[in-house]
Amino acid sequence: MRHNDRATDQMRSVSFARNYTRHAAGSVLAEFGDTKVICTAVVEEGVPRFLKGSKRGWLTAEYGMLPSSTNTRNDREAVRGKQNGRSIEIQRLIGRSLRAMVDMEKLGERTIKVDCDVIQADGGTRTASISGGAIAICDALRSIGKFEESIDLIASVSVGMIEGEVLLDLDYIEDSGADTDMNFVFLENRGFIEIQGTGEKKAFTAADFSKMLARAEKGIENILSTQRKMLDELAE
Repeated sequence: MRHNDRATDQMRSVSFARNYTRHAAGSVLAEFGDTKVICTAVVEEGVPRFLKGSKRGWLTAEYGMLPSSTNTRNDREAVRGKQNGRSIEIQRLIGRSLRAMVDMEKLGERTIKVDCDVIQADGGTRTASISGGAIAICDALRSIGKFEESIDLIASVSVGMIEGEVLLDLDYIEDSGADTDMNFVFLENRGFIEIQGTGEKKAFTAADFSKMLARAEKGIENILSTQRKMLDELAE
């Protein structure tokens, strides 16, 4: 058992609360254990300059952590005058991942903007952002009549190795002490969109990777099942 009494292949509690805020076309509170992220999505007319005249849409994402989302207060990035490298890396991952679930030709020359604001962090903020952002996008697409029940969802989960043990869905304590840390992004019914992996303290083997992949697939099934219930509600 782990420090939080979870089995090595057990996810934290995962939930998505739709219509969490009033004004965004899609808004979701994504919770992975004690990690809580507000994901909002809006649709705007027009696309970036490089897509004008293409009849294709675009999706972009922004990510940030509220000052008191961790146990020590961090200044807002706006106060510092620029984003830090971690935020930029994460929001690019979120954007790349979520673009995979949207048919840009059917969207037309519109832009979906997704904001992921971490209000409480305990590991896995990027995986919660991606998984919650997917539901927010579905609501946003519905607001312009572009939602299809057959849409493939995006889900993301973290896996790590600590002293040879493969752990699913790392919280902060586990993530900060992991020998290997990986994030998996999966497009429902199609396969993996992205896999990020780092040997933080030691190298990992092909056999280690296979074990982490198998564990990630179990976690992804759990998240997709929860998302699909939300999508069923959307279709009602």
